[in-house]
Amino acid sequence: MKAINRIIEQAKKHPKRIVLCEAEDKRVLLAAQKVAAQGLAEIILVGDAQRIKRDLEQMAMPLDGIELIDPRMSPHTQGFADALYELRAKKGMTLSQAEQEVLKPLCFANMLVRQGRADGSVAGAVHTTGDVVRNAIQVIGMSPNSELVSSFFLMMLCQPFHHLKGGMIFSDCGLVVDPNAKQLANIALSAAESAKSLLMEEPKVAMLSFSTNGSAKHMAVDKVVEASEYVKQQQPNLAIDNDVQLDAAIVAEIAQKKLPNSKVKGQSNVLIFPNLEAGNIGYKLAERVGGAIAIGPLLQGLAKPANDLSRGCSVEDIYHVIAVTVVQAQQAAKLEQHQPKEVFIQT
Repeated sequence: MKAINRIIEQAKKHPKRIVLCEAEDKRVLLAAQKVAAQGLAEIILVGDAQRIKRDLEQMAMPLDGIELIDPRMSPHTQGFADALYELRAKKGMTLSQAEQEVLKPLCFANMLVRQGRADGSVAGAVHTTGDVVRNAIQVIGMSPNSELVSSFFLMMLCQPFHHLKGGMIFSDCGLVVDPNAKQLANIALSAAESAKSLLMEEPKVAMLSFSTNGSAKHMAVDKVVEASEYVKQQQPNLAIDNDVQLDAAIVAEIAQKKLPNSKVKGQSNVLIFPNLEAGNIGYKLAERVGGAIAIGPLLQGLAKPANDLSRGCSVEDIYHVIAVTVVQAQQAAKLEQHQPKEVFIQT
């Protein structure tokens, strides 16, 4: 079974409330209808209720399993404004500004998530990545288990010609430009958790470099090694290779020659790139030359799930990201049982 199909089946087991704030886009409406019809999630659409209803009627789409919320008429709006003001006052936000901000569907949607009235949000079909990520950090906040919000791609290798089959996590390919060693370690730790919840496999992490086990000396290699050592301190049982070249990370025969004592043994399912330049090039090579399917960039490190879409996304892309968000929300609910106190970092 393809990794994305496993994710969809997992999402259906425990559907979560996912909020979409770009209902003026027909791709979002079509994806919402498909998700609701299949019981993948309980969908909340935030926006101009009259316009959304009109568009749904014109498209002959039922409202079954879909809730509409108009921030201008919601009984929660003032409470959300008060909460946002309390959260952002030290950053200079006034109550009047907070009242205006929560009328915006993106902010209102993330307040629904923050206040526990939704389990995750998906945006980006209309908004820029910068707007989506910034609002998620400011409103939803950081996970108490993470010091950094980063991104990853879920890469699907399903073609007959693929040497590897199944799903892989590539990180960070979309957000953190030039992470230092500590940040790179946090990216790796978050990506390992993403692999557990989405691939439903034990993570095998490769810290990619142009060096394998110290075969080259350079400050760029030192950063990767330092990050790897920090990861091992935090997760001593995690299968991870220090500085490792891509071939040794994914080809068992090469790993045996270059890294005979490897825990990963050339069977990585999590690839950590040393910077955004390498990550962005890497995932696009895998997608455009290698024929992999790329889902993302998806966000990790937030207190509750919020994911970004490409503005060129298809209905199927949105559907897949909603499925991923549901599974992330399932995992967040499990973690919340062990950490009842929410921690948010104001930025």
